[in-house]
Amino acid sequence: MKTYEETLHWIHELLAFGMKPGLLRMEWMLKELGHPEKELTSIHLAGTNGKGSTLTYMRCILQEAGYTVGTFTSPYIERFNERISINGEPITDEELVMVANDVRPIAETLAATDLGTPTEFEVVTILSIVYFARYRKADIILFETGLGGRLDSTNVIHPILTGITNVGYDHTAILGNALHEIAYEKSGIIKKGAPLVTGVEQEEAIQVVEEKAKAKNVPVTRLNKDYFIKGHEVLQDGELFTLWTQNRTYENLHIKMKGFHQVKNAAMGIIMIEVLKEHSEFDIQHNHIQNGLLQAEWPGRFEKMSQEPLIILDGAHNKEGIASLRQTLITHYPERRKRMIFSALSDKPVNEMLSELYDCIDHIMFTSFNFPRASSASSLYDRCIYDSKDLEEDFETALRKELDRMEREDVLIVTGSLYFISIAREILKNMK
Repeated sequence: MKTYEETLHWIHELLAFGMKPGLLRMEWMLKELGHPEKELTSIHLAGTNGKGSTLTYMRCILQEAGYTVGTFTSPYIERFNERISINGEPITDEELVMVANDVRPIAETLAATDLGTPTEFEVVTILSIVYFARYRKADIILFETGLGGRLDSTNVIHPILTGITNVGYDHTAILGNALHEIAYEKSGIIKKGAPLVTGVEQEEAIQVVEEKAKAKNVPVTRLNKDYFIKGHEVLQDGELFTLWTQNRTYENLHIKMKGFHQVKNAAMGIIMIEVLKEHSEFDIQHNHIQNGLLQAEWPGRFEKMSQEPLIILDGAHNKEGIASLRQTLITHYPERRKRMIFSALSDKPVNEMLSELYDCIDHIMFTSFNFPRASSASSLYDRCIYDSKDLEEDFETALRKELDRMEREDVLIVTGSLYFISIAREILKNMK
């Protein structure tokens, strides 16, 4: 492959092979590549929500301390390349082409075996591992799982620290319908020798996580047991809070990302940094934590796209995400009328998700977007029992209609699937 476009075409062609949970194909490719994963110093993050934000807080703190930090995240919001980044800077087009040319012969050889063709996510995971091991060395790599943990493609790394942000009902067709089943899949990233930090709160779920950690002889640092959030205050430009740990109290911590769920994400990021310091030679000071938190931003997470009219973009793609969105809207915009544009993938329980918002939203406009698994606007409309609703299949048309209907003190929330958010964000950025 000679061009970026050719490379992306090859990667995206693999989407046709869907999701195939399991590690055999990953292990086969890594063996053929000489086990580049063993060359990495890494941290592994799983969880239903908050992985990307927690990872971002950690990255910014580590960068403030002078470290070079690689990250592997999904899905992307602006460009594919951002999934593989160094210090927040995405892999270049030229680098992606070079790494893909290393990996493609291995992937095609695998396809001819009984194991079959690798999935798109498997190949992108391999690309990241090869890039960090052979092209751009970093002091530490932060890996975010794609789905679950136990059978996720990223679960071939050998981390020095793991984190599970939370457990909620998402991807239930694959991960299970009960919290203990989902927690079992998430806790599959726990490995001997790698301490665990977790923000899991439900008793049914935390019991599974702690049992798995005990079986691996892994110490667990847990929200509301080993660290506590205190003194939370809502600010116009974010959140202020105090974090108590067994080692110290962090007072007046300021984050720009809005919502109490972001306070939890930031707190977990700090605790992971604390545990990292205890079990390694990383040197991170209090001022690095304070400054890193302030710098942390993550696109599509309650992101203000416009002040007049006020438009908020948020990737609330499951029930837990919608609940966090509701809480943030109530605390930051209690007096404003709230209109929403929503789109999601076809497998989402739309009415169950959106019911969290029915008492605080004034109108919902359903729309669709160009993605293989995207739901039509009419399907979303039919499955929602809320009275004040409308539909428009084309997002740009839906946006124009909502903007025409907005009054000065209204807020428009564009939310739903992260794939939808990616498309909507580009349109909103270019909005006249």
